[in-house]
Amino acid sequence: MTSLTVRNLSRHFGAFKALEGISFDVRAGEFLTLLGPSGCGKSTTLTALAGLDRPTGGLIQIGDRTVFDSETNTFVDAQFRNLGLMFQSYALWPHMTVYKNLDFTLELRRIRGSAARQRIEQALDMVDMLEYIQRYPGELSGGQQQRVALARTLVYQPEILLLDEPLSNLDAKLREKARLWLGDLHKKTGVTMVYVTHDQAEALSLSDRIIVMNRGRIAQIGAPLDVYEQPADLFVADFVGASNILSGTLLRDGSGRKVRIGNSPLLDMATQTDLPDGPVMVSIRPEAISPVAEPSGKNSIPYMLHARSYLGSRALLVLDVAGSVIRVETDAKTPNAEAGHLFIPPEAIRVFPLEQADLLPAESRGDLLHTAA
Repeated sequence: MTSLTVRNLSRHFGAFKALEGISFDVRAGEFLTLLGPSGCGKSTTLTALAGLDRPTGGLIQIGDRTVFDSETNTFVDAQFRNLGLMFQSYALWPHMTVYKNLDFTLELRRIRGSAARQRIEQALDMVDMLEYIQRYPGELSGGQQQRVALARTLVYQPEILLLDEPLSNLDAKLREKARLWLGDLHKKTGVTMVYVTHDQAEALSLSDRIIVMNRGRIAQIGAPLDVYEQPADLFVADFVGASNILSGTLLRDGSGRKVRIGNSPLLDMATQTDLPDGPVMVSIRPEAISPVAEPSGKNSIPYMLHARSYLGSRALLVLDVAGSVIRVETDAKTPNAEAGHLFIPPEAIRVFPLEQADLLPAESRGDLLHTAA
């Protein structure tokens, strides 16, 4: 198992800064995910790690070996880094059998004969594809092709495995299954993995830690639970999972800090903040809010039902609340009245500086302008 060190990594394309001095470590045997929207710099980071692109500045170390250092003009080519790389496109040779696709990788490294066959069978067994060893890619499903492509990256025993959105070509059901066996594979092999995705479900379910990226910078590094429940800024709160992002006002009274959303009553907050009183941005997870038939004391707000979407076992309610639109996720079997009250737990309310609204994508900022009629 091998660690990875990145320090002050930057990549500029003319005046455009794709990466702006990012730093992070990947522990030996860790499953670390780079998560973010298109254009955030996650794939640029991965290609820099792989040696497919030369960064503008910074340092990259694999274990104790420096493979890039802008200060000493060090750059180790991709073929000498001993990293496995799997792209979104599986890129299997269609005229070669599964065996030959893996064997070709070993031939390039001068591994032949019984040693090659042993490695090929071992790699295919890891991904449960050994019985398909003599099939051609065209005879395999998309999920099976993906497993073969992964076996091809494992067969030469790389120090670190780099995965660039490998599940994005699969349908929803296959993606769910693939997440499970990819997690099992990591446990079996113990290989260090760096995984790139824009899919929050993949990141939350697979990762030991997540790096959330935005506009070429790192917004937050942490365990999945910490990133989801304690977002470092408004962008993370909006991007990771679903959130109601609302305009509010932070106030102080005799019992502590409170927040008002639109023209709502004052709401208690459990989280501490150093922000001064005044306008703020508020984040509340839809699943944390509960419709109630009658007011239940503090943090209860009246609502009017605007729309209801059936999601299988869950339902999404769109509610007019105190001049704002709030989305609530409930059990699909729970009856929903046209009007009632919501209970918002104090611990579910998070506040952020007003200026962090600029971190949000245009579509999320547009939601802030929408108020209930």
